[in-house]
Amino acid sequence: MTPRRRTAITGIGMVTPVGNDARTTWTNLQAGRSGLATIGHFDASGFPVRIGAEVKNFDAAAVIGNPKLLKHSTRSHRFALAAAQEAFADAGIRPSASDGHRWGFCAGAGMMGVDYRELETVQKYCAPDGEFQPDGFLAENFPADPVAFCRSQTNSGLALLTRHFGIRGYATAVHTACASGGQALGTALKVMRRGHADFMLAGGFDSMLNPIGLSAFCLLGALSTDNDAPERASRPFDLTRNGFVLGEGAAFLVLENWDSARKRGANIYAELAGDGNSLSCYRITDSPPDGDGPIQAIRQALGDAGISPESVDYVNAHGTSTLMNDRSECAALRAVMGNHIGSMAVSSTKSCMGHLIAAAGAVEAAVCALAIRDGIAPVNANYTQPDPDCNVNIVREKSRPMKIRAALSNSLGFGGSNSSLVFRHPDEVDA
Repeated sequence: MTPRRRTAITGIGMVTPVGNDARTTWTNLQAGRSGLATIGHFDASGFPVRIGAEVKNFDAAAVIGNPKLLKHSTRSHRFALAAAQEAFADAGIRPSASDGHRWGFCAGAGMMGVDYRELETVQKYCAPDGEFQPDGFLAENFPADPVAFCRSQTNSGLALLTRHFGIRGYATAVHTACASGGQALGTALKVMRRGHADFMLAGGFDSMLNPIGLSAFCLLGALSTDNDAPERASRPFDLTRNGFVLGEGAAFLVLENWDSARKRGANIYAELAGDGNSLSCYRITDSPPDGDGPIQAIRQALGDAGISPESVDYVNAHGTSTLMNDRSECAALRAVMGNHIGSMAVSSTKSCMGHLIAAAGAVEAAVCALAIRDGIAPVNANYTQPDPDCNVNIVREKSRPMKIRAALSNSLGFGGSNSSLVFRHPDEVDA
C-alpha cells in the first residue's frame, strides 16, 4: 500500500480585525486584545447593532500597489491579496513560469459579491422616488459599469488571485457560509493527497460588514446588541452571551508536500493532517442541540488524521457566542472526546476577532498552526460566567502555555455545513 502523502503548512498570511499581518494578529490574540469597536467605515447609527470587528488602517494601495488590480477588486478581495502575498513571502516559495501548473488554489469565498455603494447607485437611477420605475433600466438612465459587474461575480476573487500570483493548476472556490474557509482547506488537502498539485494556496476571505450584511444579520437576531461595550460583546461559552459580532478579513496558508518541504529546509508550522465535513440539516441558523452534525465532522477529521481523541490537546472552537451553537458544539466535543474532554484546552478566538464568516475557518486554521508552533493555547476572552451546558476546559483569563501535539479547528456554518480540521505538530509527524 502506498503511504499517504503528508501535507506541510509552510506559509501563513492574515488580515484581521486585530492585525493586518499574521504576526500582529497572533500577538494580539495571545494577549486577548479586542478588535471589536463601533463601526467606522459606514454610518451604522440607524441600526440596532452599531458595533463590528473591522479591519483597521489597511492601506490597500501601499500593500498591493497595482492600480489595475485595485480597480478590479472589492474590499474583501484586497484583504485576500494582502494575506496571500504575506503567505508566499513567509513560505519563501511561490509559483513560477515553470511550475505554476503544479500549484493549486482553493478559497472560501465571501458571501457578498456586490458592493453596497453600487447598489445605492442602481437604486438612484432605477427608483429615484422610492417606487419602481418601468423605464429606469433604459440604457440612457442606467450607469453601465462592466468592471463593477465583473467584480460582483462570486468567482472574481478566485480569478484575481490566480492571475496575479501565476497559479495555473487546480482552482476552485468553496461557499458553505461560515464553514467555507475550513472546507476550502479540506478540499486543498484532498487535492494534494491525490497528487493533482505539489503546492496549494488555501484559505478564505470575506467582508459582510456593510449595511446589507449588517441588516440581514440584525433581522435574524444573531448579533450582539452590546453597543456600549463592544470589546466585551463577543463572549463565547459565557452564560451571558447574546450573539456574535460581525467581522471581516482573510487568511491564506501555503501547503506543500511534506518530504519536499523538508528537503528544501522550509519552516514547517504543522501538518494539515485531517479533514471532516458534514451537513446537519437541522435549521438554517442553529446546529442540532445534541451536536449531531458537528459530531460527524469531528469524527471524520480524527479518523482521516489517524489519531485518537486523546491526542488532541487544543481545540479552536467555532464558538460564535450564540446560545444554541455554543451548546451544540460543546455537546459534540463531549460526545467525541469522552473522558478526555477535561484535559483538552478549548477557546474561541472570535472573542477577540468577531466572526469573519467565510474567512473564519481559514483564520482559525492559521491560529492552530501558530498555537502548535509556539506551544500556546490562546485565551477565550470575556469568559466570566460559565454556562453549565458548555462544560468544557475553557482557556480563561490568559493564554495557556502548553505542548500541543494535535489541534482541532471547528467551523459550523449557516444551513448546517460543518467543517473540522486536524493539525499535528511536526515532531509528531516525524516520530
